[in-house]
Amino acid sequence: MSKPKRPEPVKLISSIFSPDKDLLAEILKELSKKYGRADFISEFIPFDYTDYYAKEMGQSLVRRFVSFEELMRPESLPEIKAFTNGIEERFLNGGKRKANIDPGYISKYHLILATGKSYAHRPYLRDGIYADLTLIYRDKTFQPLEWSYPDYAGKNIIGMFNRIREKYLLQLREEKYSK
Repeated sequence: MSKPKRPEPVKLISSIFSPDKDLLAEILKELSKKYGRADFISEFIPFDYTDYYAKEMGQSLVRRFVSFEELMRPESLPEIKAFTNGIEERFLNGGKRKANIDPGYISKYHLILATGKSYAHRPYLRDGIYADLTLIYRDKTFQPLEWSYPDYAGKNIIGMFNRIREKYLLQLREEKYSK
């Protein structure tokens, strides 16, 4: 019989994209106020894998990935998604979003994103939020799955997530030794 135990904390990450770089900076400040200091912020990356958001947000979208220093409880993901949805709603323009924020987390074993959309690989959490299993860690690197978004499956992005995971593992070790 397996005995339930509290899961290890995980590393909060987020993807943020918009056609407006100043808005991305403002959103990063909002996230840092709520979740603490960012310990990684990517360069601006063109968001050009799909035109899915073009009708709503326009062309020439740019993205930043961010991770936060303070580790979180994995069960807090629905509250985080609700908070980021609230930020998106504050910046609506004529009912259209000016930015998209996709929070998630990195653990030892996978990268999970929060979503409001149901699908076969997205188990329900609560409050209308699902966990999207986006990447798994196997053979010393994150691996895409058949349903992974193409931009998350790219070599450079996977390399970035591998580096964030290394930082996370150091944090876990430090946390164990500090107790």
